[in-house]
Amino acid sequence: MRSTSWIILLLCAGCTAHVVPTVSPSKATAPVQAAVQPALAPAASQEAAATPEPLPEAVTQVVEHNDAALAAAETPTESEEAADDEELADTPDADEGEASEATAANGVAPNGPLYTAELSDEQLTEMWKKDPATLGSISVGFVESGRMVNAVRVPQSENNDWIVVSPELAWGTKETVDYIATAIREVRAQYPKAPPLRVNQLSSREGGYLRPHKSHQNGRDVDLGFYYPTAEPVRVRARENHIDLELNWALLKALAIHTDAQMILVDKRVQKVLYDYALRKGESKEWLDSLFNAGAKSLVKHARGHRDHFHVRFFNPRAQELGRRVAPLLALQPDKNIQMHRVRSGDTVGGIALRYGSSINSIKKANRMRGVFLRIGQVLAVPLRGPCTRCPVPPPLVLPPRRLPPELEQQAPAVATKQAPAAEPQAPEAVPAQPAVASQTESTGGSAPASADTATGTQAPEVPAQQEPAVQGSPANTSAAIMQMGPAASR
Repeated sequence: MRSTSWIILLLCAGCTAHVVPTVSPSKATAPVQAAVQPALAPAASQEAAATPEPLPEAVTQVVEHNDAALAAAETPTESEEAADDEELADTPDADEGEASEATAANGVAPNGPLYTAELSDEQLTEMWKKDPATLGSISVGFVESGRMVNAVRVPQSENNDWIVVSPELAWGTKETVDYIATAIREVRAQYPKAPPLRVNQLSSREGGYLRPHKSHQNGRDVDLGFYYPTAEPVRVRARENHIDLELNWALLKALAIHTDAQMILVDKRVQKVLYDYALRKGESKEWLDSLFNAGAKSLVKHARGHRDHFHVRFFNPRAQELGRRVAPLLALQPDKNIQMHRVRSGDTVGGIALRYGSSINSIKKANRMRGVFLRIGQVLAVPLRGPCTRCPVPPPLVLPPRRLPPELEQQAPAVATKQAPAAEPQAPEAVPAQPAVASQTESTGGSAPASADTATGTQAPEVPAQQEPAVQGSPANTSAAIMQMGPAASR
C-alpha cells in the first residue's frame, strides 16, 4: 500500500509556509502537527545565526519550573473528561481567563491609586530601581498571560493544617498565601480534628505559563483539594459522593467571608451536594443563590476537570495595583522586563521579536527553544530591551464587597462614604477567633465543631468591617487583618 505523508517546504523568499503532499511507499501516515511555523524574514534569519546574547539568569526562571513535579497533579483521564462533558453538556463552563476584568470590578474607575496610595510615583520609581524586593509581591499582567515579582511560597503547616503537595509550584503573592492560610485556619478553628487540606499548585516562582493550566500565571490562583474523612483523598471519579460535606462547606464559606475570593471553580455536581447540604443546615437560600445561582455574578462557577478540587482565584488589590504602576518601569530592571505572549495563528518568532522590541535569540534562550517552531496556544516569555508600548495592562481594580450571609450583614458597620482614618493594625492572633460559620446542626461524620461558642455566630467577626470600598490611602481588604504566615512564608 502506498500512503500519503507531508513534507513541509519553507520558502524564505516569500516568508510563507507551504505544505505540499507527496507520495511515499513507507509506513502508514504519521500524525501531522497542526501548528506550522512560518519561515522567518531574511533579517531575522541573519540574527538567528549571530552569537547568542547573554541573558540574566532570572529571565530563564520564568519557564524553568514549569516541567517540575507535575506528577502530583490530579488530572482526569480523557475518558473521564469525555463522560463529564457528555453529562453536563448544557452547563455553561467558566472561563479561566480574565476577560471579565476588561472593566473595573464594580464599574467604577478610580482616579488614582487606592491600595498603594502611600507610595508616590517618585517613591515607587526609586524603590523599583534600587530594591524591588521592598515593594512586596507584585502581580504582573493577567492570570492567563502574566507573571510575578517577589513571590512567596506556601510553607508547610507546622500544625498540620494543610499539606503542600508540590512546594516548587506553590508560589503566589503574599495576599494569596495569606488568604489560603486564613481560610484553612478558620476551618480548623471550628473543627480541630479535621484532616489536613491538600494545597495543590499555585504558580512557579516567577509565574508565567504552567502546564497544563490555562491560568495560574501571576500568583492569584490556587487549586485546593477536598476534605475527605481522612487525609488521603478518595481517588474515584464521582468525588461528590465521598467528600466530607460539613468540612468542605465550612471551607467554601470561609473563602467567601474571610477572603477576597474573585471566583471558585468546581464541578456542578460538587456544587449541588454542597448547596443542598448548606440549605439543610439552615443557611439563607437567597445568600446561597447569590453564591451558586447568580449566573455570571456567581462566586462559585462550574468548570470542566474540576470534580476533584476547588480552583480559587483571589483579588489581590495591592499586588495588582503595583503591577499596573510598575508596568512602565519594567525596563529599569532588565532581568524583570519580560512580557508573556500567547502564540496565535500566523505568529513567528521573528514577528514576536519585532512586536515587542526583543530578539530571536533572547526568546529562544528564555523559553529553552532549540528551533523556531511554535504551536498555537503556546505561551512565551519575551525578554524586552526597553519599555513595552504595546503590552496589554489590566484595568484598574476597585475591590467589591465580600458576600456576607444575612446574619453577618446585619452586624456589619455602615459603609464609609468619605476617607476614613488609618485603622489600627489588628493582632495576628485575632483572626482564628472569628466566628466564620453559623451554627452547625448536622454532621457528616468528618469532625466535630470546636465548641458551641465557636459555631454559634452570635458575635460579629472583624472581617465584615473590611467590606468597605477602598479609600484613598487605605488598603482595604488586604492582608492587614489577615493572619501572618510567619518567617517561613518569606523564604
